[in-house]
Amino acid sequence: MFAPAQMALLPDGQRLHLNHGPIDLIVQAFGDPDEIKKSYKQAMSCFPDILPTLVDELQKLRQPYNEDWQPDGRVASHMQIACSRISSEFVTPMAAVAGAVADEVLRQLVRGRQLEKAYVNNGGDIAFHLTEGQSLTAGLVADYHLPNIDGECVLTYETPVRGIATSGWKGRSLSFGIADSVSVLAKDAASADVAATLIANDVNADHPAIKRVPASEQDPDSDLGERLVTVEVGALDQQTVDAALNSGEKAAVAAEQAGHITAAVLVLQNNFRVVGAAPAGLIAEAA
Repeated sequence: MFAPAQMALLPDGQRLHLNHGPIDLIVQAFGDPDEIKKSYKQAMSCFPDILPTLVDELQKLRQPYNEDWQPDGRVASHMQIACSRISSEFVTPMAAVAGAVADEVLRQLVRGRQLEKAYVNNGGDIAFHLTEGQSLTAGLVADYHLPNIDGECVLTYETPVRGIATSGWKGRSLSFGIADSVSVLAKDAASADVAATLIANDVNADHPAIKRVPASEQDPDSDLGERLVTVEVGALDQQTVDAALNSGEKAAVAAEQAGHITAAVLVLQNNFRVVGAAPAGLIAEAA
């Protein structure tokens, strides 16, 4: 079904590129060169099996979350667990797939290794590992169509955040909502992925400038079926923008208060909302 996995160091010699069908990862580890080399071998060893194992369970993964289903694969199991944490509305385990893949590769990357820090970036859904005294800086892109860094946050060992994910109607996945982007910080990338999807769905309103079509028209294999997804958002009046962000903010606050997420940044047509204990640098840029 898919060509063999492609795995190689990038020209900088520091980062590892892993690609297999729709999965495209950038991996980087920091620390002793020998430990980094061993960690990259571990990541490359596990990577080729991830996509075929997911495909084996794809039919179930595209169904609405069912707490009674027990997947066989490790990634699918973590997708299911992530949905169980925040599943008060319609969601399929596919909402967690990008984050769960990043989490799994990170687990194998750091297993038994002495690394200072590491990250696995799956198209903007990022899992990372930090040891005491270490930090990583993550950038916020408010609009997928204008790929500028609109804010930055420094993630430290002491913070509970080990995953970041972004969703919105302009991104790689389909959305019921109209958010340009919703970036979520959570305990792992799979949890962040699900939460970002659901919060972005809730950044929503009715307006003549919003165009929606059945998900199946955009992607015949979509797990969303005939549900309407957003394909265009024209200029909105401030009242509509505020109403949509209020709805998404309510969902984000509920997720934060339930302990599902640490923070979220919601963006719609140059309007920002920040929820939770977001790093100060990110708040300053987004405000």
